[in-house]
Amino acid sequence: MSDTSTRVHAFTDDALGDLDATGVAARIRSREISALEAVDAAIARAERVEEALQALAHPDFDRARSRAASPGHAEFAGVPAAFKDNIPVGGMPMTEGSAAVPATVQPKDGRVAAQFLQTGIIPIGTTTMPEFGWTATTETLTRQTHNPWHLGYSSGGSSGGSASWVAAGVIPIAHGNDGGGSIRIPAAACGLIGLKPTRGRLRTNDGSEWTPVRVVTDSVLARSVRDVAGFYLAAQRVHRNRLLPPIEAVDRPIDRSLRIGLLLDSPVTAPSDAPTRAAVEALGRRLEALGHHVEPYRLPVPQFFRDDFVDYWRLLALAVTTSGHRMFGPGFDTGKLEPLTLGLAAQGKRRLRKAPVYLARLLASSPASRIAFAKGPDVVLSPVVAHTTPKLGYLGAELSAEEHFRRLVDYAGFTPLHNATGGPALSIPAGRTDEGLPIGAMLSSTHGTESLLLRLALQLEQDRAWPRIQDR
Repeated sequence: MSDTSTRVHAFTDDALGDLDATGVAARIRSREISALEAVDAAIARAERVEEALQALAHPDFDRARSRAASPGHAEFAGVPAAFKDNIPVGGMPMTEGSAAVPATVQPKDGRVAAQFLQTGIIPIGTTTMPEFGWTATTETLTRQTHNPWHLGYSSGGSSGGSASWVAAGVIPIAHGNDGGGSIRIPAAACGLIGLKPTRGRLRTNDGSEWTPVRVVTDSVLARSVRDVAGFYLAAQRVHRNRLLPPIEAVDRPIDRSLRIGLLLDSPVTAPSDAPTRAAVEALGRRLEALGHHVEPYRLPVPQFFRDDFVDYWRLLALAVTTSGHRMFGPGFDTGKLEPLTLGLAAQGKRRLRKAPVYLARLLASSPASRIAFAKGPDVVLSPVVAHTTPKLGYLGAELSAEEHFRRLVDYAGFTPLHNATGGPALSIPAGRTDEGLPIGAMLSSTHGTESLLLRLALQLEQDRAWPRIQDR
């Protein structure tokens, strides 16, 4: 199960082996293995590491086996996967990581789940998240999800359960969503590929219509670039936004020299620590060696952006606390809400009169971002977060809201920019800490350029394979 006393993985000589999702799908199509064998292997892996990782929110093992009997013919037919516990999946409870939300079984698949299921994946359950996804770790007052690379450390958040499972080899691909870094931060913490797509690339989550600024996008976390690219090819056959260029088949690396801006410190929060800077600088040198032009870059972000984004987060928390019974049903219990949610909501109420100002500025950030990229580099290379992955408890649910958010804002100072502007950003592995934990880097660009980012990541992947948790 583990390589050391602190590293845990589920890779073994079964139907899944060490294959990525594309490899598993190919073996199922060729009948080397059956979908049921793949699903059974994933379930066995989940059961083997769950005590250590604590990444399973709600199992769906029996239905997964039933679905595997007739997996269909889509691109990822029969591939075991998982959904994050914050989208409606028919027949499954959805609690958004909160004890305040009743575990009501959802009557039908929501828009996101429906699109994902039509790619052929078979979910074996839902994965853990922090309460309502507010923070960059996956911890609640009752459980902590561990990083499989080093137990006792955070797997990131808020899609940390999905990241923990994919990194540990339980499943090759998993659903996540990202409203401030919630795919990219867990991907960085767990050594994965995590894409936040352009706003509107995939179908939107149920209920997103009421949000004044649509910062949340759904996507996947995976161990290979081809899995992420392949998922989007499959997903856009189900639904394609005609206002965006289609994502192309990413079967070859980038074949031209790019202008890459190197951004080492967030323009709005604390500077990056030394290990993070060193890893991103080293990746910049690799890109130069591959023929790209890399030079320092300063992202033109107004100083009020951080406060505006934080105020919007507070507004969303206020909406949850005041409208929870309508959103989640009569069983919603405000007495079980965690300190961060309550603190954000209280601050949101005090600043409610300023909402028209900060919402207007956030809505204006998308066209401003397009102008900046039109005048600037093809791609920006930056850290995903400002410092290396913290131990569990650093962003613990028991902290006061003030201390929690102070730590969170300094840690996650890079990722919210792309949620506000709507542009794509891709987290890729960049290095390792002295403790053996992954360090991620982020590639970002203007709207509709996911194929460019994925082909650049493929070039790096083919130049040097990503570290694998099962290798000592």
